[in-house]
Amino acid sequence: MNDDRTRLVVVSNRVAATEQGVRAGGLAVALLDALKESGGLWFGWSGKVSGDTGITTRHIERGSIAATTLDLSGEDYEEYYNGFANRSLWPLFHYRIDLTRFDRDDYQGYIRVNQRFAHALKPLLKADDLLWVHDYHLIAFGEELRRMGARQTMGFFLHIPFPSPEVLVALPVHDLLVRALFAYDVLGFQTEADRRCFLEYVTAEAGGSVDGGGARAFGRRVDTAVFPIGIDAVEFARSATSNEAGTHARRMARVLRDRLLVIGVDRLDYTKGLPERFRAFARFLETYPENRGRVSFVQLAPPSRADVPEYIDIRHELEGLSGSINAEYSEFDWTPLRYINRNFSRRALAGIFRIARVGLVTPLRDGMNLVAKEYVAAQPARDPGVLMLSRFAGAARQGAEGALIVNPYDVQGVADALHSALGMPRAERKERWRTLVEGVRRNSVTLWRESFVTHLRNARRAERRH
Repeated sequence: MNDDRTRLVVVSNRVAATEQGVRAGGLAVALLDALKESGGLWFGWSGKVSGDTGITTRHIERGSIAATTLDLSGEDYEEYYNGFANRSLWPLFHYRIDLTRFDRDDYQGYIRVNQRFAHALKPLLKADDLLWVHDYHLIAFGEELRRMGARQTMGFFLHIPFPSPEVLVALPVHDLLVRALFAYDVLGFQTEADRRCFLEYVTAEAGGSVDGGGARAFGRRVDTAVFPIGIDAVEFARSATSNEAGTHARRMARVLRDRLLVIGVDRLDYTKGLPERFRAFARFLETYPENRGRVSFVQLAPPSRADVPEYIDIRHELEGLSGSINAEYSEFDWTPLRYINRNFSRRALAGIFRIARVGLVTPLRDGMNLVAKEYVAAQPARDPGVLMLSRFAGAARQGAEGALIVNPYDVQGVADALHSALGMPRAERKERWRTLVEGVRRNSVTLWRESFVTHLRNARRAERRH
């Protein structure tokens, strides 16, 4: 079999293919393109929670692409998804030890679902398949496949940060998780800092060693590499000039009434630094009163994991902060902060990004943050806006020389940078934007996908030589 035509099997927590067709977000499109190249299978959770404690499997075929999905039971959903994945791994990997909750029943549920996924996929695999497993939900998946005798080449990509050893060891089962990662042949990280944290753990905690681009521990060797995820910048720029984008841009312009727009778009999550951002905007209005009535800040924050207590808390905090800011600074004809909890289409967002003078992207910690790249891609070349970017986002570590890099914990620093961004001359804005957009176009989602799959194929060739 031609190695370049070997079937690719993508394994992720959620599957983009449904009975009605394909949901095409940027990441989904990239993975679907990879599957189309050689024919492939996408495997994972259906997104449905059923009362059945057994495995409910659905198989769909669309041309050369097949999708197999499993339902979760209510117990699985609470322990695997809401529990260990999102109340243990998610906060810990984002350096929020204070919000990390560990329960051994949740961990057992996480292992149980990873094992069920592996047992459901194993009969569908072919000897020459390449497996690409995604994100923190499925760290233990590859290890179970190995226990079942699977010998296929497997890669794992972590979409979120990998924490420093000092943070990771706060999790009682940290050693079991890292051991599970050594079941894979290739580990991919968003940034060199993430990869370095993993390698430091291997040497400091696992008694392993580092050689070149790989690591040895637990009787196995794994290749490690950095694959910063990107977007389709050309497609997103096209979306920003679509009819739908134009409609939303005009609606926003009518609300603004010639005021400058500062835009924030984030999933409602405590990692995004939204309370700190609101406080920085309030400090900006206090420190630079000449901007009152001249600038409007719009924060779009669609809810997520709405039944998790920490997310309920942050929603209440943001509602209180936005109310107090507007109560103090609003005028009859000006509302300084508009805080909106709902989803908008990608084209609608592209249109709003296009008319925003400042894109405020200030997470406390983020694997990459594609909103920053989308904001840049949507800007008009003749009069672009300014990207303000947290130093703790992977996008800043990848290279964002044209952005204003800020520390989201420094309320006054963010306020000062916002004042500078809003007063920045057009010539400087254009120069900064050109630097940014070149990087966004170069480091595309296609490059990310092709680089990882190529690395996976090379790992298989090296394995066969030995």
